[in-house]
Amino acid sequence: MLDRPDIWFNNQLEVERAMVTVRRSAERGGFDGIPLAGGRLDTKHSFSFGHYHDPRWMGFRSLRVINEDRVSPGGGFPTHMHRDMEIVSYVLEGALEHRDSLGTGSVIRPGDVQRMTAGSGVEHSEFNALKDRPVHFLQIWIVPERRNIEPSYEQRHFSVEDRKNRLRLIASRDGAEGSVTVHQDVRMYAGVLEKGREVALRLADGRHGWVQVARGSVTVGGVALAQGDAAILTEELSATIAATDDAEVVAFDLA
Repeated sequence: MLDRPDIWFNNQLEVERAMVTVRRSAERGGFDGIPLAGGRLDTKHSFSFGHYHDPRWMGFRSLRVINEDRVSPGGGFPTHMHRDMEIVSYVLEGALEHRDSLGTGSVIRPGDVQRMTAGSGVEHSEFNALKDRPVHFLQIWIVPERRNIEPSYEQRHFSVEDRKNRLRLIASRDGAEGSVTVHQDVRMYAGVLEKGREVALRLADGRHGWVQVARGSVTVGGVALAQGDAAILTEELSATIAATDDAEVVAFDLA
C-alpha cells in the first residue's frame, strides 16, 4: 500500500504543496471501448486493477480501488464473484442495476450510496439500467479489517441538499449520521459544492486523507485539481476544499 507518496515517489509525482500530493487524472490507468455484455465500458483506474498494473499505485492505506466507469446503454458486468472486500458504488449520472446472490436487487441513482460486503463470498452483476444514455459511477473498494465477514448489502440515499456545500458523511465503521456501514476504520464523505464555496476536511493526528474530484474543479490546500484528479494528504490535519467551479467531491479519512 502507498503510505508516504510524498517521500517514496517524489521523482515521479508532482508535489505542489507541502504534504499535498496530486494523482492527476491523465496519469491514471485507462481503457476505452472495452466490450461488455450488451455494451461497452470506458474506465479510469486510480490504482492497479485488471490489465492496468503500476507497482507505485497498488492502493492507499485501506483504499484498494477507485474506478471511474462509464457503461453504455444496456451494457454491464455479468455475474461474477467477489471475496473479502467492502465495495461502495457512487453513481454520478444515470442508473446502475445491481443483483446479487444474497437475493438483493436494486437500481442505484445519483445520491444513492450502495455498500456490498463481499466477505466470505458473493456473486453479483451490474448493468446500465437505461437504454438511452450511459451510466457514470465510481466503484470504490476498501480492504476490510478482517477476512470472511458474512456477506451483506446496504443502500442509502443522500439528497443534493444534504450534500450541498458540506462534506456529508456517507460511509463509516459505525454507521454514524445515517451513513452506510463499512468494516474498516474509514470515514467517507461526499460534497456537492457551488462555485466559490469551500469546506474543510479535518483529520485527527495520524490520519490520512484522499480527495477525489468527481466533477468540476477545486483547490485542495491551494492546489488546483480538475475532474478525475485526486489530492493525497499525509500529514495535514486540515485541508480546505474550495470550488473553483461547480464541483462534486468524494473524500476519505483513513487510518
